[in-house]
Amino acid sequence: MNLGEKIKDIRKQKRLTIADVALKTGLSNGYISNVERNLNSPTIENLRKIVQALSTTLVEFFQDQQENSRVVRKDERVTIMKANDQSTFYELLSPSGNKEMGAVLVTLKPGAASGTEPHSHKGEEFGFVIKGSMFYQIGNETYELEEGDSIYYDASIPHYYKNNGKTECISIWVVTPPTFS
Repeated sequence: MNLGEKIKDIRKQKRLTIADVALKTGLSNGYISNVERNLNSPTIENLRKIVQALSTTLVEFFQDQQENSRVVRKDERVTIMKANDQSTFYELLSPSGNKEMGAVLVTLKPGAASGTEPHSHKGEEFGFVIKGSMFYQIGNETYELEEGDSIYYDASIPHYYKNNGKTECISIWVVTPPTFS
């Protein structure tokens, strides 16, 4: 899926201008334009703002992918986001549609982070580090998660993560309600 084209298509269907979306999100016109042209890859936080400004949800945004499927084959995973510098990848592990939870595979290169500031959303999250390590902040608490560690928390508490290690970090995240799938 081409993320930028999908955003642009939905924006046009809703008869919104780039300026309308920028105003609703607090992001600049240039940033929205660059996202639509796939010159910028939005952070999870900014993608949520854009999708909300388009009066939809991330679930609905990706709903046409893998609808009604029980199995997601590794070569059929949907990459919902990747950073321009190829430092961060989010791949859907669970089928899209009306589900109670969503699962995502997150790959972080050294130095890659979830954004510049903590973000929050409705629901709960569970994460498991498969490879490498990551710094995790939930509210005022911080954690160093290493290979084999897991974490569970209320996602309405602002949270942030970063790969402070020297090697790639691969983790699996399950979110309810789904915010990725």
